[in-house]
Amino acid sequence: MSITQTVIDIPAEYEKKIFGEYDAYAKILERTYHVTLISRDGSVKIIGEPGPAGSAAAVLEKLLALVRGGGEITEQSVNYAVSLNMEDKADALLEIDRDLICHTVSGKPIKPKTLGQKAYVDQIRQKMIVFGIGPAGTGKTFLAMAMGITAFKNDEVSRIILTRPAIEVGEKLGFLPGDLQSKIDPYLRPLYDALYQIMGAEGYLRNAEKGLIEVAPLAYMRGRTLDNAFIILDEAQNTTPAQMKMFLTRIGFGSKVAITGDLTQKDIPAGQPSGLDVAVRVLSGIEEIGFSYLTSSDVVRHPLVQKIVMAYDNYEKRQQRGKNTAVRRGEAVKKVRKG
Repeated sequence: MSITQTVIDIPAEYEKKIFGEYDAYAKILERTYHVTLISRDGSVKIIGEPGPAGSAAAVLEKLLALVRGGGEITEQSVNYAVSLNMEDKADALLEIDRDLICHTVSGKPIKPKTLGQKAYVDQIRQKMIVFGIGPAGTGKTFLAMAMGITAFKNDEVSRIILTRPAIEVGEKLGFLPGDLQSKIDPYLRPLYDALYQIMGAEGYLRNAEKGLIEVAPLAYMRGRTLDNAFIILDEAQNTTPAQMKMFLTRIGFGSKVAITGDLTQKDIPAGQPSGLDVAVRVLSGIEEIGFSYLTSSDVVRHPLVQKIVMAYDNYEKRQQRGKNTAVRRGEAVKKVRKG
């Protein structure tokens, strides 16, 4: 086993951002590549076997380029840089970071953070209707909201319409206090939260009073024609096929639509088909409609969320394999009995 030393220059002003608080990001690279990182006088020495040391150096160089361009380094971005480097796609990290959608009300830039998110955002730009399908934490709704607000501010659309089915999870609407709007608001809260973060509460209220931004349950869309609007249907996995057809046939001229959902988190009654499932099967051959499938690698919440999503994915796959095996065994028994 040969040990090599690789040295790369990292200016002191960037070192803390790249290494992280208490060298947390540096430790990720050390654990991943089984190397040792030593920082001294504006340079970093990487000690380890030639292959892993070269990989660690490549990741550090991409992170340096990212932070020099004004990008933010997080634990998620470090882990993602490592995974991209394993696939020989490390250059994509900088391409993703250059795609600025807009800024939050506090001035924080909103950008896609993964290749899956970048493809999703590009589809929203190019297609009239886009389905964003994936697990929690992949930014489906937030990115769609950012694209909608950007289109609104650039006068590409005259209004924003946000909707989702009001499906109860363990409680009925009647248990909640207040009038109908008070009962519905908790189901629309995630949409309000994203609006406030990007546009600010005052900006939202000002435009809502003018009727330029509307947040409403899906049932309120029936009988309307939605022209020149950016429309987001959230939690689409909880629609019925009839509701989904109703929604899609409301879309008018000059509109863009983002439909988001997680096929693994349905709250509709067991055995009832999901409108999102049916729409994917029915509409997949239409060129003007885009489908973006995000995965656990696109999760941008706390790293633990990514592990939870992957654990559930693996569990559900094992359960499905077990069911398939049981079915095959049952069929084999039937054949033996018939014989």
